[in-house]
Amino acid sequence: MDQDAVTAVVARYERFARAEAPGRSAVYEAWARRVVDDRAVASTLAVIPETRRQPPLVFAVMRLLGAPLDDVTAWAAWVVEHGDAIAAQCARRSVQTNEPLRCAALLPALSLIDGPIALLEVGASAGLCLYPDRYSYRYRRGDEVVALDPAEGPSAVVLDSDLDGDPVLRMPRIVWRAGIDLNPLDARRDDDRAWLAGLVWPGEEGRRERIEGALDIAAADPPLLVAGDGADALPALAARAPRDATLVVTTPGVLAHVPRARRGAVIDAARTAGRWITLDAPDLHDGWTRRPVVSRGGFALAVDGVVRAEVDPLGAWVAWHPGNASTAT
Repeated sequence: MDQDAVTAVVARYERFARAEAPGRSAVYEAWARRVVDDRAVASTLAVIPETRRQPPLVFAVMRLLGAPLDDVTAWAAWVVEHGDAIAAQCARRSVQTNEPLRCAALLPALSLIDGPIALLEVGASAGLCLYPDRYSYRYRRGDEVVALDPAEGPSAVVLDSDLDGDPVLRMPRIVWRAGIDLNPLDARRDDDRAWLAGLVWPGEEGRRERIEGALDIAAADPPLLVAGDGADALPALAARAPRDATLVVTTPGVLAHVPRARRGAVIDAARTAGRWITLDAPDLHDGWTRRPVVSRGGFALAVDGVVRAEVDPLGAWVAWHPGNASTAT
């Protein structure tokens, strides 16, 4: 056994137990603490390649394989017994956060762009963020609730978000939807649906139901999804968009998963193809027209590099910047 790998596992899972899981998932916090304290469990996970042993991925795989949730001692024994199966699944899967609530952060930016819109997402997973016009929105601004519904009526998926500021909010008119992912998922396939639902951490109330509802919407009208690298695949896919629509390329939270040396290429490809909307950590890249200043620890939301708002990374709140609510640049 590679003792350095075991030491790395213990350090990574200790950080997860201390700083990431508390307040979000008691189950995952307990599992991570057991990894730290149980040499046999840590050694089992050390066999997994370093790039595939991050806690959210490993724990989601365990749940997919039937790990017991309620008894951490039984869970530890199960992990040691099923180490080979866990490692095999981790090798073929990846964390593909496909949170439709991010559309609540994207909508104010999309509202600045005249339609019809051809929407193309880099890092689309199953494409759940390609349907901002099919969800209902309830923005809470103090005691006020700003409600938006699709033209055909309220959606089965309702996105709740806190709002500061006064952006223009309107439903986009989307006539074409496409996405790129290294491993696209199909909302019509049971295995892909189970994997996306399983990526929700135990204890995240309402999130699994929201994703399952969005999967139903995507399955009823599947987007065009292609496998490939964002920068390389984008030009050919963009060329398939209807010419009478404004092409909007979105990169919501995906650039953090792109090697730093390739991020600029993805941004350049997006800008060359059409309008570009992104939400990213402020120091992630140099694609901004002005370096973002955030005060709440959120991500910057930008249109063509112009920062319009600070947002929760998953869309739970939007803080619109004063003076940026009228028109896009």
